[in-house]
Amino acid sequence: VKGALQSIASADMDFNQLEAFLTAQTKKQRGITPEQATVLTKFWKNHKLKIRESLVNQSRWENSLKSLSWRVDLKSQSRHLDQINAPVAIVELELGKSDQESEFICLELDETKVSQVLKKLTEIEDSISALNHSS
Repeated sequence: VKGALQSIASADMDFNQLEAFLTAQTKKQRGITPEQATVLTKFWKNHKLKIRESLVNQSRWENSLKSLSWRVDLKSQSRHLDQINAPVAIVELELGKSDQESEFICLELDETKVSQVLKKLTEIEDSISALNHSS
């Protein structure tokens, strides 16, 4: 049963895949019983999201983005007069692992930097879309 559950979790099976997998397991010699298949199905339906989240957290080596907040301010002081009253984006990132204390990073971006970030995000989105369409 433990091996079957590991297979189900590592494949992140949907309910159709689960049903086909468990049916095959009940027909195998030294497989699982129909009663065990019923219990596994019920268990997977009730705990799939928790199991998936736990596996993802265990596989992370680096910190992840826990939260992001932002706002737009106007500069009220600057070394250069032309920068006073210029809009700036303040971006606050919370990074960390779920079982550790977070690290906070604060970024101040002028209009040019915001445009560069948006351009990079568009490139990332395009790359992800290209990968999704090719697979």
